[in-house]
Amino acid sequence: SIKMVVYNFKKISPVPTAGDMVDIVLTRTQRKTPTVVHPGYKISRIRSFYMRKVKFTQQTIQERLGGIVEDFPRLNDIHPFYADLMNILYDRDHYKLALGQINTAKGLIDSLSRDYIRLLKYGDSLYRCKQLKRAALGRMCTIIKRQKAAFAYLEEVRKHLSRLPALDPHTRTLLVTGYPNVGKSSFMNKVTRANVDVQPYAFTTKSLFVGHMDHRYLRWQVIDTPGILDHPLEQRNTIEMQSVTALAHLQCAVLYFIDISEQCGYTVAQQVSLFKSIKPLFANKQLVIVVNKVDQQPWETLDGEKKSMVEELGKGSNCEVMTMSNVTEEGVMDVKSRACDKLLQARVDQRVVGKKVNDVMNRLQVFQPQARDAEVREAFIPESVKQAKARGEIGSKDHKAKLGRTGYAITKDDVATDGDVDMVGGEKRKTERDLMWEKRKTE
Repeated sequence: SIKMVVYNFKKISPVPTAGDMVDIVLTRTQRKTPTVVHPGYKISRIRSFYMRKVKFTQQTIQERLGGIVEDFPRLNDIHPFYADLMNILYDRDHYKLALGQINTAKGLIDSLSRDYIRLLKYGDSLYRCKQLKRAALGRMCTIIKRQKAAFAYLEEVRKHLSRLPALDPHTRTLLVTGYPNVGKSSFMNKVTRANVDVQPYAFTTKSLFVGHMDHRYLRWQVIDTPGILDHPLEQRNTIEMQSVTALAHLQCAVLYFIDISEQCGYTVAQQVSLFKSIKPLFANKQLVIVVNKVDQQPWETLDGEKKSMVEELGKGSNCEVMTMSNVTEEGVMDVKSRACDKLLQARVDQRVVGKKVNDVMNRLQVFQPQARDAEVREAFIPESVKQAKARGEIGSKDHKAKLGRTGYAITKDDVATDGDVDMVGGEKRKTERDLMWEKRKTE
């Protein structure tokens, strides 16, 4: 698989307005280049003075505009999920056009600078050279000012991109989806450390939210998606399309929530119909149909027709039906654990099927020990140990292992067992000082 370029959307530098860009460029040119020139100077010196101004301005603009173009992600390089999400939120054509205009402006300024430097080489007086420099800088600034709309649009995109959730498309993911107000955000708040706003009306969640949790000592991300309504794809709005994009591009376990109490404002039949219309998006994904709000309408007492409709959905190969309630927390952890285990097993199976496993298996060698003859060889226990066991010295509960004293200095409690002379308590050799004190005492 091709490794996608990873962009950190939060590190994109702010995009100045066209007016600010002109100020930044001209101020920098004024500060970083010489400012004094006299008519008495040699004409070659005057020419190089103004040529340097034009060249420096062009280089500054190139750095700034090039930085903007490089900072923003290229839609062809990033993960398809982010590419589609940006298309929905900012419109792919408008985005590419804005970056294209900035890039074109950079190219125009480069060629403009070359033309005016060529003209400056033939400037025959300080006045002529100064006027050419003014014309060059003026035309460069005009080109920048014409990109006013592109700068403003890219700054808005940058602000919005920096607020997008830090979502990793490659990691273990649970994706929560369903009609508005069926309990998706409440479930998210129960199982993760996220704090998504929960209100008793539709479309409280207007964008993707990411929470994290731990299961089997692994980090998982849970994505809370905005509610989806059951109508054709082309009629879905920006909020709903974010959910569709996540379902289409992320390798995840999908939790499809159904509110059997119908307090969300949609019947069970409508919720089943939505499931069938978006079912193509569940292809190759582990699926758990979560029957929610069983505290309001118990699953056992549900109308037989509705019950059979929901059970019919769970007859797929990768699908199963589970019940839970966010209010009483009944079944919440079971749903989380089951979805995680299903995805984990699917990821393992996928890797076993892949080509990489063969490379690893080729490097593994498994040896099975085989008997060299029919003779039985039991564990060998020395006779002294057997006798000690029979006397009860070894193996009893009260028995404490003797610690060896090898390498330790002998203390007064130790008993010498090696035939050496016991130094503790023996005759101590007297020093010259002791002898001197003894002599004084006797005198």
